[in-house]
Amino acid sequence: MGFVNSKEATLAFLSLIYPILMIGAVELTFELPDNAKQCFHEDITQGTKSTVEFQVVTGGQYDVDMTLTGPRDEVLYQGVKKQFDTFTWTPQHTGVYTICFSNEFSTFSHKLVYFDFQVGEEPPLPGTGEHQTALTKMETSTVNIHNNLNTIIDAQTHYRLNEAKGSKRAVDLKNRVTYWSTAETFLVFVIGIGQVMILKNFFTDKKSNTPY
Repeated sequence: MGFVNSKEATLAFLSLIYPILMIGAVELTFELPDNAKQCFHEDITQGTKSTVEFQVVTGGQYDVDMTLTGPRDEVLYQGVKKQFDTFTWTPQHTGVYTICFSNEFSTFSHKLVYFDFQVGEEPPLPGTGEHQTALTKMETSTVNIHNNLNTIIDAQTHYRLNEAKGSKRAVDLKNRVTYWSTAETFLVFVIGIGQVMILKNFFTDKKSNTPY
């Protein structure tokens, strides 16, 4: 029976908690009212690879305008009425980069928007970046587990977003069916009462006004 040294055991433990310790990542879900615009700012160093991903979860036609501008007011990305998208770039200048979501084209629909803003590459796991030799089997397995956990987290996030979108559509459909059923039921009652009154007039003897 083999033994695992303390360094490898620590590395295995860190691989389990490391996904929640990612540096330079912002993940947020927020409500965007109608005729409104919300912006988010991030200070990024030149040459740091960055990625922004967004998706409209609920509201209206599930679309939103998104604009990414640099520190010199240059437009790096502009999406019009997008339901979802992903944009990756490498900044040419150090400064504050701004992401703006706009729902100004909508007059009554609130939107629920999710976005993930990642700045920089994920650093290697502790104990694996400074290796001068090949990784051991334990360390290789740990890195694979870590990568698989990140993949699972991303998949779960998208599944939750799709589930929320599907639930909202189901609720909207239920409400529409309820409203139409109520209106049709009322209409059936009105038509039924009208038909009864018309038939009653057909079979009611009219009093004669002719004198004897």
